[in-house]
Amino acid sequence: MNWRNPWLLLLLILVLSAAVQLDLPWWSLAVVAFAVGFIMAPSGPAAFGAGFGGAGLSWLLPAAWLSSQNSGLLAHRVAQLLPLGGSPVALVVLAGVVAGLVGGLAALSGTWLRQAVRPTPQVR
Repeated sequence: MNWRNPWLLLLLILVLSAAVQLDLPWWSLAVVAFAVGFIMAPSGPAAFGAGFGGAGLSWLLPAAWLSSQNSGLLAHRVAQLLPLGGSPVALVVLAGVVAGLVGGLAALSGTWLRQAVRPTPQVR
């Protein structure tokens, strides 16, 4: 099994960040994405993609489910406060994008820190 597979990284960030956010603050997903990026990500683009996808889905899926449970009433009211035209779908997507950017940048930072601390030798 290839432990540096980007799909495995995405799934790991998704599961761990969703589990950690049950008891810790929202920004704990950044700590999870940073740690996974530091330990397992093979490259910067793979780390950002896995962090963006995993963290984004960890917010998008529960937000969509909770919004569908109350017919989007709360999401509609919150979306009216923002320049989203009162669209609950736009609010759910915006939440996923914000979480994705936080997770993607955290995973990318973890990968860059690992590369700075332990640079790979150049083959000539």
